[in-house]
Amino acid sequence: MRVVITGGTGLIGRAATMRLLQNGWGVRILDLPDKVHIGGAEYVQCNILNFDDLLENTRGCDAVIHLAAIRSPYMAPGHEVFKVNVAGTFNVFEAAAACGIRRVVQASSINAVGAFYNLGDVQPEYFPVDEEHPGHTTDPYSLSKQMVEEIGGYYWRRDGISSVALRFPGVYASGYTESEGYLQRRSAARALLDELVSQPEAEREARLADVKRRMLVLRRQRPFEYPPEQAEAARNAIVDDPLLRMAVYDRFNFWSFVDERDAAQSLERGLTADFEGSHPLFINDPCNAIGYDSRTLIRLFFPEVTRFKSDLPGSSALVSIERARRLLGFEPEYSIQNTALL
Repeated sequence: MRVVITGGTGLIGRAATMRLLQNGWGVRILDLPDKVHIGGAEYVQCNILNFDDLLENTRGCDAVIHLAAIRSPYMAPGHEVFKVNVAGTFNVFEAAAACGIRRVVQASSINAVGAFYNLGDVQPEYFPVDEEHPGHTTDPYSLSKQMVEEIGGYYWRRDGISSVALRFPGVYASGYTESEGYLQRRSAARALLDELVSQPEAEREARLADVKRRMLVLRRQRPFEYPPEQAEAARNAIVDDPLLRMAVYDRFNFWSFVDERDAAQSLERGLTADFEGSHPLFINDPCNAIGYDSRTLIRLFFPEVTRFKSDLPGSSALVSIERARRLLGFEPEYSIQNTALL
């Protein structure tokens, strides 16, 4: 079987390419110039906005993995983010349809429901967040990911292309959760949370209310949108306040993450699993990123949420992967729950 991978030289793309090559797939990578070639894979320079080139280079393949995108709202102006991500995805599916391909696996994002890049607060209706949760996007990148999932549904109805849109959170490079940097970050986060829990309730609530107020002021300034200097300014504004940093960053991703090798696994399973239709799927580790009690995280940072779809024991992820388990047979192989770190 031969698969074409758009954007195949990025972090997830490299991991997926190596996994597929090891498992006997033929791989054709489509990417922009000056990217790192991966031994064993065919490499073709191709811009997904050039439909004729894309169509020509999709021919002869049995399936598509679509990863090419502008991957954050601070990397380009909003109109460019939307054009590349949405029009590019339309072209990929259109080329697949023209070539008779009936399986596309594409990268979506946790931001398709409105998460990290939101201009205001993120207010879940329940935990764990799942694919039924309504979205609330307020930035061009997140809107583009919402749209690419709709494109998958369109091509299922129009051409019978079965697809999954994999909602990746932050992706950790192989070995990161065993690194000194990760261990120090996790230890500091746990110590900060333990300190919060031990404070008198009134003092704790006042401290969290102040952090939330400052977080909302910061987000209303659109710090994570183009140009990238705005994101740098936002990081500098919170560098000396670890609780504010947690409220601005970790809280908005629900402490979710995935190892690059498990992201690659989900892509291959998206190619081989027996399903029909178009499906958005959350793909993440079954534990939260700091291995902390999940109910405590919710009580501290989302006290208004009182509805739970599952028990969330221990450090269970605040984002559910049950649908990916059922549809793809996805089970993280490099989870922090499989190590001695917790």
